[in-house]
Amino acid sequence: MTDTETKPAVAIGADHAGFPLKAALAEALAAIGHAVLDCGTDGTASVDYPDFAHAVCRAVISGQAHFGVLVCGTGIGMSIAANRHPAIRCALVHDATGARLARAHNDANVLALGARMTGPEPALDALRVFLATPYEGGRHARRLAKLTPALEPAR
Repeated sequence: MTDTETKPAVAIGADHAGFPLKAALAEALAAIGHAVLDCGTDGTASVDYPDFAHAVCRAVISGQAHFGVLVCGTGIGMSIAANRHPAIRCALVHDATGARLARAHNDANVLALGARMTGPEPALDALRVFLATPYEGGRHARRLAKLTPALEPAR
């Protein structure tokens, strides 16, 4: 991708625990030229994380955003909620290595981060690597296809 090409849109969402990190990530995304679709929350008042996970996933599934980013206290709840959507491959990562492998091997389209688990700098590094890493395909494609197997007939 050259500097003149449009960077893919990214949908981002967080609960109250993830709000401060979400704000920093959204600012970084905008600074490097990504359109940011902010799916909330907009403060630290207690909210329910699945609402924001589902909003981000709907944006990715509909094509409004190419990638999604979710942040809660640990990232666990967000990743569970996101992976309820068959077209979503959400990876909970703690560093740039996890982000790189999630994209390269699993073609992850949503990144989950835990604000209480990963500091701002490692989270920013993970986000940059996640967005820059292409899916390798090849031997990983067979495995990826098995994540959404055909339904077996009722017995």
